[in-house]
Amino acid sequence: MSNLSVIIVSWNAYHHLRNCLASIRETGGSLVREVIVVDNASTDGSPDMVAERFPEATLIRLGENLGFARANNLGLKHASGELLALVNSDVVVHEDCLQRLAAFLKGRKDVGLVGPKILGQDGRLQRTCRRLPTLWNTTCRALALDNVLFRWPLFSGREMRHWNHENQAEVEVLSGCFWMARREAVHAVGNLDERFFFYAEDVDWCKRFWDGGWKLVFVPEATATHAGGGSSSNAPLRYSIELLRANLAYWRKHHGFVGQCAYRLLAIAHHGLRLVPRIFAEAGGSTARQGNGKLREHAVCMRWLLTGRGV
Repeated sequence: MSNLSVIIVSWNAYHHLRNCLASIRETGGSLVREVIVVDNASTDGSPDMVAERFPEATLIRLGENLGFARANNLGLKHASGELLALVNSDVVVHEDCLQRLAAFLKGRKDVGLVGPKILGQDGRLQRTCRRLPTLWNTTCRALALDNVLFRWPLFSGREMRHWNHENQAEVEVLSGCFWMARREAVHAVGNLDERFFFYAEDVDWCKRFWDGGWKLVFVPEATATHAGGGSSSNAPLRYSIELLRANLAYWRKHHGFVGQCAYRLLAIAHHGLRLVPRIFAEAGGSTARQGNGKLREHAVCMRWLLTGRGV
């Protein structure tokens, strides 16, 4: 029975979007009721590509980039399925992925949101299951303890690097690159918070599912490939700042002004501890091209955190 609506938000991701839509067409079968593409004012020809090559999809062309949350909410408004899959434009869905996620939701009425195992284009695992942000796990990331002591759950940070993602598990956060939700649960917790332009809306939504009594489950039997950075690669420094802005908004919303200030200090420590050695490395002529990119990223983030000035 066709009871799944698939929603894809895209911004200048022509090739990724084409591959994503092709994978859904090939694997969705009778489960998929509709595919809704919400285009955030792309200029790379991707909206016309969708209209020409995937006429079965509903295409919503926006006149401006409304961000990830608002665009997904527009897709949710047009969706008619009892199950709702929010899929990034740079995801390729594998055979039986959608069916396995849907079957799991059908069998577990207490679960509101599920996510598949996500692999990178190189076939390596992407860690899409995380803990909700706390001062402790944010400190572990700032001091790189989650890299050095990752085998210890206490120090493994938000990404739970001690866990291999091989078994089904209830988790606190599922990455927003690929979700499948129960409509009943979405009605209960509400749509994505549109105060988040890009980033952190996924963490906020997951927290609201938990707060509303709905469980989130990682289902590794379902798999997909995620290229990563399908849209953010178009403006990486801008999106680095958007990530900081979103995280500050999340901490203000859920932990108040004091929590927001604590996060800002930890973010300054995070970028400062990585910026200083890269400056010395560049001075010594030992910074590679990739290192130069990271140097600029940390510098731009540090300037924004201290002065509010962007790129």
